[in-house]
Amino acid sequence: MSDHIYWKDDALYVLDQRLLPFKETYLRCGTVTSVVKAIKNMAVRGAPLIGLVAAYGMVVGIQEIMKSRGRVKESEVERICRRLKETRPTAVNLFWALRRMRNTYKEFQGQDGLLDAMLQAAIDMHVEDVEHNRRLSHYGAELIDDGDTILTHCNAGALATGGYGTALGVIRSAWEAGKSLQVIATETRPYFQGARLTVWELREQGIDVTLVPDNHAGLLCQQGIVDRVIVGADRVARNGDVANKIGTYMIALAAHDNEVPFYVAAPLSSFDESIKNGEEISIEERDGKEVKYVNGRLVTSADVTAKYYAFDITPARLITYIITEKGILEKPFGKYIRMLFSPGKREHHNGPH
Repeated sequence: MSDHIYWKDDALYVLDQRLLPFKETYLRCGTVTSVVKAIKNMAVRGAPLIGLVAAYGMVVGIQEIMKSRGRVKESEVERICRRLKETRPTAVNLFWALRRMRNTYKEFQGQDGLLDAMLQAAIDMHVEDVEHNRRLSHYGAELIDDGDTILTHCNAGALATGGYGTALGVIRSAWEAGKSLQVIATETRPYFQGARLTVWELREQGIDVTLVPDNHAGLLCQQGIVDRVIVGADRVARNGDVANKIGTYMIALAAHDNEVPFYVAAPLSSFDESIKNGEEISIEERDGKEVKYVNGRLVTSADVTAKYYAFDITPARLITYIITEKGILEKPFGKYIRMLFSPGKREHHNGPH
């Protein structure tokens, strides 16, 4: 499936993405506390991956209790679930995955095979995620023309998912189909996911990539250097508004003003049927210290006030297409999102191809 997240010897192992591309170190997560810490401290990130890590985290937590007492109470499962839910508020995949794991617990509650069933549920989600990413990427590759220059923001590659990737998966699929591509990656302050992770992934795959500071997106769109923009998503509202890494909204504005197509690649696990628009999405605010320090070194005055919102909302009106594992959604997004989540109406491939 993937080598940046795996289960071995009764524990979850995750690649510490904070150290890439200079060092490949794996964290062993054998307790709920260690899983929570890995998510909160950004050792793992990316909405689909956070959901999978949380799913495995449920297994870790139940295993902890069963090793000490043999049986696990429903109240204890709820407490594990609550701790994992509180790690990151914006990525809906987290809540989606925990809901599926809770349903598995209820189905096998009190049975001898509970732990095995929970682990299998997490593995099934992991396998599904990779399959869905591949399918999504295949659809999205149809939107990419030979010779395109594509701008992407943050990291929506294999590292942000169970494997293969969403936005970078589309680029990868187009490249594997033989299309000649140039990719421009924003550095993505303050964690530099673009500089550290996106560039590393694309170079590993042999795809030509150029790194730029975040504030270059407007100029690149204005000068006609960028043919299209593709990003991932942490949550998609019922009307098609999208929460993604902070800075996405500004890029979408620049793309819209210069008639550059703007695509969002997101699996259905990133859609939130419970919210009607982006105004209802909770935006995570992280510690301002994360802006003031780079690799542990202070880059401004120690006493300066700093703020860091991890995500922003891109309105549906600025988005050209939303790419899913069920097909390409066109406007009005709300209509097609409703169809996707209606029983018996799951396959839609809209858009120009």
